[in-house]
Amino acid sequence: MNLNRPVFRMLSEEKCYEIHLKSLELLERVGMLVQDEKALSLLKEAGCFVSSDNRVKVPPSLIKKALSTVPERVVLCNRDGERVMFLESDKVYFGTGSDTPFTIDPFKRVRRKTVKEDVANWAKLCDALPNIDFVMSMGIASDVPSHSSYVHQFEAMVKSTRKPIVFTANNGEDIEVIYRIAVTVAGSEERLRERPFILLYAEPIEPLICSKMSMEKLLFCAERGIPALFAPGILTGGTAVVTSAGALVQANAEMLMGILISQLKREGAPMVYGGGIISMDMRSCIGAYSGPEQRARFCAMADMAHFYRLPVFDLAGASDSLEFDAQAGAEATFSLLLSALSGANLIHDVGYLESGLTSSGEMILFCDEIIDMVKRFLKGIEVNEETLAIDVMERVGPGGHFLQDEHTLRHFKDEIWHPRFLNRDRYEVWVEKGGIKLEDKLNKEVREILRKHQVPPLPDDVSKEISKIVSEYDKCGVKT
Repeated sequence: MNLNRPVFRMLSEEKCYEIHLKSLELLERVGMLVQDEKALSLLKEAGCFVSSDNRVKVPPSLIKKALSTVPERVVLCNRDGERVMFLESDKVYFGTGSDTPFTIDPFKRVRRKTVKEDVANWAKLCDALPNIDFVMSMGIASDVPSHSSYVHQFEAMVKSTRKPIVFTANNGEDIEVIYRIAVTVAGSEERLRERPFILLYAEPIEPLICSKMSMEKLLFCAERGIPALFAPGILTGGTAVVTSAGALVQANAEMLMGILISQLKREGAPMVYGGGIISMDMRSCIGAYSGPEQRARFCAMADMAHFYRLPVFDLAGASDSLEFDAQAGAEATFSLLLSALSGANLIHDVGYLESGLTSSGEMILFCDEIIDMVKRFLKGIEVNEETLAIDVMERVGPGGHFLQDEHTLRHFKDEIWHPRFLNRDRYEVWVEKGGIKLEDKLNKEVREILRKHQVPPLPDDVSKEISKIVSEYDKCGVKT
């Protein structure tokens, strides 16, 4: 842990324990509806109370045992099997989001339906950016068969980036095919289990429902040692109580249920804690991504994860704005800084506009710059004899300057952060350079990266096998 690193905590240890106890009470008194027979069988055999309508009530002792077997850390590799993301302690990583129906076309600069090429392009863009650590699909491909869109999205990502992938899937059939693709890339099931480059994102149905599809996905990954998260997607005032504390109890209970089911399937199955508690705007009925109350709840969820000693998934770098503008910049910056200060490990949804409906390359690139700024802030201030520099002040003396001093030359690159896209020119210099606005500057760079960046290709035989798997799934349709 970096002892110089600034931190922010929303909840005290006592408040975390209170939310934990209320979550146990919710699971024991109210329970959750479980719609999958395999999950029901595991829960019943473990000692849960299962009613005739498949409502499951959980004894607290089972949650305690599950928390004792779930790993405290998760390590993700890149496509080549190199260990690159260590989800533990205060290590912070950033990535994009998934499943947006719309995209801001970087070449025509218009909002349109997302296509498969967009998924590939955003993965390629992220592959080139130094501060984006993992990718999600950033789109729902509208130009492929609907039953296989998630498989196409995974194919587009895995062929367009070496970075770790957090993936979504519709059902058990999807995940079997995605797993086959991942095994093809890794070389074997054992190799994928040993060095996973994928992590499943699954959700309950709100409120308090473990759907058949989510259980199929979660159990599949638990059995094979693939890291997963069971992430509530809560709308306060809609699918949860409007008070933040109550919504935290519901979300926490649902996440604990996901952890329990994964551990009943296979003790030691890797899980990441986290989800989304967003506000339903009572005027527009949208799920608002960027309110201050939401950021408080995300910080609180990070505190709960630290309370359980689990890796934590968070949301930042997204905006409710319809375009890349001052609102988008303000909301993204606010969320990225607080998310990092809270100690979240896996921070997703970087690049979202329109409350998660639209993807923007300019927003991704802007956030990459802000993340760089945040990382510099997180370094804190190192205090030692070299940095206190009394001898340097003595050497220069009153009335002197430090510009040419060897101490300045030795440290200025590390001490002073320099932006790539944010402006620091004087007005006259900016005009001489063409007076280019930030959005135009970002758009130009996005287009340049998409034209020029080369992602190391997969071996020909691997790429062809993946295409074959996807083609076969296109033809099979949805199983009934």
